[in-house]
Amino acid sequence: MATDASLLAPVAHTLSNGLRLLVTPMPYARSVSISVYIAAGSRYEPTEEEAGLSHFLEHLCFKGTSRRPRPLDISMELDAIGGNINAATNRELTVYYAKVTPEHLEQATDVVADMLRNSLLADSEIERERGVILEELAAVEDSPTEQVGVLLDRQLWPGQPHGRDVAGTDDSVAEMPNRRIVDYYHRQYVPNATVVSLAGAISPEAALDLVQRRFGDWAPGVPVDWVRHHDLPRGPRIDLLEKDTEQAHVAVGMRALHSSDDDRYALDLLSIILGEGMSSRLFSRLREELGLCYDIHSYMSTLLDTGMFGIYAGVDPARAKETVREISRELASALHPISADELARAKAVSRSRTQLRLEDTRSVSATFGSLAVLGLPLRTPEEALARSQAVAIDDVRRVAERVILEDALQLAIVGPVNGDPLEAVLTLGA
Repeated sequence: MATDASLLAPVAHTLSNGLRLLVTPMPYARSVSISVYIAAGSRYEPTEEEAGLSHFLEHLCFKGTSRRPRPLDISMELDAIGGNINAATNRELTVYYAKVTPEHLEQATDVVADMLRNSLLADSEIERERGVILEELAAVEDSPTEQVGVLLDRQLWPGQPHGRDVAGTDDSVAEMPNRRIVDYYHRQYVPNATVVSLAGAISPEAALDLVQRRFGDWAPGVPVDWVRHHDLPRGPRIDLLEKDTEQAHVAVGMRALHSSDDDRYALDLLSIILGEGMSSRLFSRLREELGLCYDIHSYMSTLLDTGMFGIYAGVDPARAKETVREISRELASALHPISADELARAKAVSRSRTQLRLEDTRSVSATFGSLAVLGLPLRTPEEALARSQAVAIDDVRRVAERVILEDALQLAIVGPVNGDPLEAVLTLGA
């Protein structure tokens, strides 16, 4: 059955303990997804010593509860019903999610609620997982595509929680006191910092009854708030990490728009035009015409009070300087009006992406749950699409002029860089 975006509007309810529930019925679906969002992430970690705390705790919630004391008890229970369960932590939230067939939703919800409310956080498991996370950090060191992104974030937001790796550092993880993790769990994992988002083959009435039974007696608390962004200081304009890799991994970035800025719809379309897909300007110029790279793409990230726009390319180290020059030229060209055909194609891409996500119950539950936990308006997919489709050529030019500024450009490179001066080519006049 075809999806209808206008039908995907969540029914909202707030429990007496402050927990917010969103239910999005999807009559055509054959699954149900539950996504439980917690106001916890790297922006809730004010100091360097706390870096990675939210991510560490996310791992530990899979390591046993009072009713399911072994990690295997949790995984086997979901495996036995053919469902899946996972979690993720980013700068502004932590999410635990499961996707099951409707007859198993009760059991999946029980498992997730048990993890969030009754995790043991045993010292032995904390020490075991400490080693796992240190290996996770080591894996980033072995992945220059990830490492250059971490490096660029640190340049854009130096000394701020949103400029750190969400997983922390070797030092912060190795020295994280067990008591700090336990205290954070009891302080931050409370119903008045939680959103439960259900989507799929379920009615609002059934969802409310289920969530009330599993979460209704959860005692509220006083969670900490997130750390606000400040404009200064800025990191170095260019940061080079010399490393023996086959490619030079190049990332050009700039601070951009926050989550509530209506210009983000225009920036999203500009990103599609510049560097998303095989017909984008960057792909056409740097890969197809010049043969500089195999992978090149642009991307944007929005946070509650700041954001970034970036471009990544993996290139022959000998051609890194040429690559930076060409990226700078394409950014400069974006300051001029785009064509009507380019805008129409970008809108078609944006529309298709949104519509395809509407087929997946996990994606729908995530869309509304993440908006709610961040305190953003619960715009339906139809409303978001309308805002995107209303973007005009002048809007794209305006947002380009807001974001693509000469003194805003910052460059990170990981690879066998040879010290060639790059300042001269990291310019909109290159």
